[in-house]
Amino acid sequence: MTSPDTAKPDPAPPRGPAERLFKISERGSTISREVRGGIVTFVAMSYIVVLNPLILGSFSATDPSAKRDVLGAILPVPQVAAVTALVAGVMTLVFGLVANYPFAIATGLGINTLLAVTIAAQVSWPEAMGLVVVDGVIIVLLVATGFRTAVFNAVPPELKAAIAVGIGLFICFIGLVDSGFVRRLPDAANTTVPVGLGINGSIASWPTLVFIVGLVLTGILVARKVRAAILIGVLTSTVLAIVVEAIAHVGPSKGVNPKGWSLGYPSLPSHIVGLPDLSLVGQVSLGAFTRLPVIAVSLLVFTLVLANFFDAMGTMTGLGQQAKLVREDGQLPRVGRALFVEGLGAVAGGAASSSSNTVFVESASGIAEGARTGLANVVTGLLFLAAMFFTPLYEVVPIEAAAPALVVVGALMMRQIVEIDFTDFSVGLPAFLTIVVMPFTYSIANGIGAGFVSYVLLQTATGRARQVHPLMWVVGVAFVLYFAVGPIEQSFS
Repeated sequence: MTSPDTAKPDPAPPRGPAERLFKISERGSTISREVRGGIVTFVAMSYIVVLNPLILGSFSATDPSAKRDVLGAILPVPQVAAVTALVAGVMTLVFGLVANYPFAIATGLGINTLLAVTIAAQVSWPEAMGLVVVDGVIIVLLVATGFRTAVFNAVPPELKAAIAVGIGLFICFIGLVDSGFVRRLPDAANTTVPVGLGINGSIASWPTLVFIVGLVLTGILVARKVRAAILIGVLTSTVLAIVVEAIAHVGPSKGVNPKGWSLGYPSLPSHIVGLPDLSLVGQVSLGAFTRLPVIAVSLLVFTLVLANFFDAMGTMTGLGQQAKLVREDGQLPRVGRALFVEGLGAVAGGAASSSSNTVFVESASGIAEGARTGLANVVTGLLFLAAMFFTPLYEVVPIEAAAPALVVVGALMMRQIVEIDFTDFSVGLPAFLTIVVMPFTYSIANGIGAGFVSYVLLQTATGRARQVHPLMWVVGVAFVLYFAVGPIEQSFS
């Protein structure tokens, strides 16, 4: 007879395939939380399928403001929208399945503008996308050699915390600007005040009022610890926007109506389903290396690589901190495979002509909703793939309804600031620069660069040069070159 002390324990309950693959309960999550988080992340970043085509593409070659390449060609907006959703869906799925993190991937803002404004004026669109592919290949090789992972692990904990806080302020600023709560002043060039509140210092538009109502509602729900608080806030704000548009007939902004909806239009679409045009996939060329001098091409690729390298590293650091996925030693487990897949995002984005794809800071919205595993990415990725066919449906959600989520998440990410010792100014100043330069320059890479360079200089000036990891010196020098790339390029031309 078996005694109670020696009795075998009850077998563990059977685990489903999702649990075995994503380790959901091990990370303190549930399938419902992952699904909600994936939906919230998609809603928060789906604007990229509308915005990226407006940055890269043009509606007509006869439009005076069309973004033409050196040959006068354009990228049609519908095709860019289709490949933007395609690559975001595929790469987000791959990242979730391989890295098992809730970090969604889509076309990175900044590099797409660089392509449209600077690079396409010197080469053809296929050649510009070829440079993005080369950038991605270099990133992947840096991961394969262990260099990118080593740099990631060499960053001091204080700077990693500062990166998380800076990203929080950055996405908060994005939300405030996208909602129209903060606007560039029309005469900013002639005044010391570059931005202001609303229109002429007042909340004078219905879309911005919808944002404020959504922000207050979402803040109350989060404070009361209501489940699915952010998702409820976004959906409620969308319903409110639809009602407001039906009554007030606000109309879209389109750059001429300051009181209109910025992105997305809150009204029922005339049709829901449409077949995507994927003809841009594979339209890539390496002809830039013969069209331009070697030094000019090298500087363009260097700029792309450095921006990609640290944008993703900073974003993953901040998201990992927020999701509590970072180990006690400050490192993110399996960061190598995560960085590898993210590097492939640049290759895929260039090959499909959607520009470089990278981890999106808006993933923080899904993490705040409870997402902790790659299952949330699977949900987000599938929604992006569906967006290729349901473009009119998801455009119903205006950016003003999604922006409150960004501001709330930014507030949640500020908690990391307690890990920074501001009494040690040799650490406090680099951390401060990291935090403020991100939103003020609208670039994660710029904030990281300012923090890294100042950290190396101050540690050296205070007699602690030996405590600085050798890779921080390498990165610091690279960022000095990055910040001076304009004068360097002009000196060679």
